[in-house]
Amino acid sequence: MIPQPMQTMKQLAYLSLIALALVACRKDKADSPVDRDYTAAVDNNRAEAYFNDALAQSDAANKDGELPCAVSITFDTTATPRTMLIDFGTSNCLSNDGRNRRGRLLVTYTGPYRAPGTVITITPQDYYVNDHHVQGSKVVTNVGTNGDGQPYFTVTVNGTVTAPDGSWTSTHSYQRTRTWIAGSSTLALLDDVYLISGGGSGVNRNGIPFSMLITTPLRVEIGCPHIVSGVMQITPGSLAVRTVDFGSGACDDQATVTVNGITFTIGG
Repeated sequence: MIPQPMQTMKQLAYLSLIALALVACRKDKADSPVDRDYTAAVDNNRAEAYFNDALAQSDAANKDGELPCAVSITFDTTATPRTMLIDFGTSNCLSNDGRNRRGRLLVTYTGPYRAPGTVITITPQDYYVNDHHVQGSKVVTNVGTNGDGQPYFTVTVNGTVTAPDGSWTSTHSYQRTRTWIAGSSTLALLDDVYLISGGGSGVNRNGIPFSMLITTPLRVEIGCPHIVSGVMQITPGSLAVRTVDFGSGACDDQATVTVNGITFTIGG
């Protein structure tokens, strides 16, 4: 049967609508940005490094009574809680670990680091690392020993990191368990090794909130200024999970971020 003119017109109109829909669909896909942004991972990695560093500096200052680049370390053992003020001065000083620091770290502690129940609070005061302004607090509580006889601590951080030029600020809040797996039987500091587990959240420099979960414990060796191994997952808003891998044990500032099958290398 030969289609009637009206029927033919309807068919053509229908086919045209389908074609337009397909073109629009393809255009939407072409215009959609590829989700490969790893800003949240970079911001979180920097905060991890700087707040871990604050505790490492405090540990070293308390043990040795001095630090490279520290202008002064002042103890007040009559105050309750006791205090230690680490002053790096008002100008950048480059340490052997490759980081510039200036400003102060105020440390309060209710007892010895090794004593169960001791609470240590670290508060940056006009403090900068590599010209990034670090603010907030880090609270470390000695919980005692676990089932394996290893000392462990709860760690809470609430802080911000601001760019050297002040153009952005990222916020960070996390809760961790810090297990002392090596070096607790000696008074030396450089043989201390910790495994860190837990999670947290934050808001990256672009105002996007993110959640974070450690899936393989992070290994921190006091003799190294960087996280040497471990894996965490970061999820910015409703976007895909970003997997951050700190490597297999090398003391370097490198980590990889994998998102949607694409892997990037970032520095700590």
